[in-house]
Amino acid sequence: MRDDHDDDDDEAAGPRAIDGVSRYITPAGMEATRRELGALLHEERPRIVEIVSWAAGNGDRSENGDYLYGKKRLREIDRRVRFLTRRIEKAIVVDPAAQTQRNRVFFGATVTYATVEDVERTVAIVGVDEADLAAGQVSLASPIARALLGGRVGDEVRLMTPGGMELIEILAISYPEPVGADAL
Repeated sequence: MRDDHDDDDDEAAGPRAIDGVSRYITPAGMEATRRELGALLHEERPRIVEIVSWAAGNGDRSENGDYLYGKKRLREIDRRVRFLTRRIEKAIVVDPAAQTQRNRVFFGATVTYATVEDVERTVAIVGVDEADLAAGQVSLASPIARALLGGRVGDEVRLMTPGGMELIEILAISYPEPVGADAL
């Protein structure tokens, strides 16, 4: 990642690309991914296998809805298991609490910004698979995250929106506290 956020010459070039962006994940995101994988492998898949086995014993499989649906669901589960397994193997877990440069926007930051209409919004920058706009979590690959990355409080950054270029001002940046920080 380049560290030329303060250079005005690059502003017209657009958002910066981030290598391996889809591989970054927070510890909470990794835990959720592992929980989903475990639930699929140890709960849902065995339950569906049992239904398919029962349905297969009922005779004609070509008109057996339980059998046909069960086989389809097993393929979906197996596809998701392969996807999650690859994601876990290739993931780069980044703990936002370990961030030392807390005055700048990096992966895992929670950022409050204001639009030119003085509308304040707060977003947390998380991994691609963790993003949940309703919960205020935006993907590291999203236009808003890419615009904010590297910024500091008081910086005005350009955000490309469907309506065109928009200036937003960074008002606050925060990160989770490191584990055991209050014991110091």
